Amino acid sequence: MSIASEVRTGRLSVSVAGGVATVEISNLAQRNALTKAMCLEFQEIMPRLDADPDVSVIVLRGAGDTFCAGASISELSSVLTDPQPDGSTVDHLSLADSAIASVAKPTVALVDGACMGGGWQIAAACDFVIANERAVIGLTPAKIGIIYPRPGLERLVRLVGHANAKYILLTGQTFSATEAKALGLVADVVPSESFEEKCAALINTLRSRSRFSMHAMKRLVDCEGSAGEPVVDQEWADAWAAMPASPDMEIGISAFLNRKQPRFQWRPMG
Repeated sequence: MSIASEVRTGRLSVSVAGGVATVEISNLAQRNALTKAMCLEFQEIMPRLDADPDVSVIVLRGAGDTFCAGASISELSSVLTDPQPDGSTVDHLSLADSAIASVAKPTVALVDGACMGGGWQIAAACDFVIANERAVIGLTPAKIGIIYPRPGLERLVRLVGHANAKYILLTGQTFSATEAKALGLVADVVPSESFEEKCAALINTLRSRSRFSMHAMKRLVDCEGSAGEPVVDQEWADAWAAMPASPDMEIGISAFLNRKQPRFQWRPMG
């Protein structure tokens, strides 16, 4: 069943229009900081959007002029180390991260304003991050005596390398959008005056591409680093075997030869 076109769920707002689902982080009193409840909402909302046949692309952004100030300091313990009856603890931020990273559909984070700490972890759980030129990004656990969550730290190393990861984490420095791109923290930086227009064009481009191609290649890229493992080899074998069976291959070739825009038909199995 499709999610209604406008749904309010606590501090996350979800809207679906034209095949695009926009998830907005909204906690303006705390500069969109993430609470435990918001992390739990991510875990519920993202699988639902992934299963929605009316959604082809998912966009994550912040309300107002801030993307996300990170985990709420007043709830930091319950967000990162929530005690459980059995004596274990739960990292709700990383479970939210996993819910975003596990989505099969293309996901894009549009970062405007501050994107700090756990905010970058949530943004980077998307397939890529597009930043407004006025955005500022900082990973600041060393400023408050904590350790950056493992999924975020491991992704940081993959994106920027060991030396840059240490530089970013140990200094706790805040970077401009341009500096963040040079380090590998974001995929692209867009001028403020054309941010909305260019981001909308990017989303429309994703909507026009083959869902078969995007879903398969996203899955295979995520498998990188595990080359040679049987499960990865099987993923490649399955994807390669499915390619000629997908209607999109014939549609794409025919459209190219006839100089027409392809109208791809493949949809994921529900």
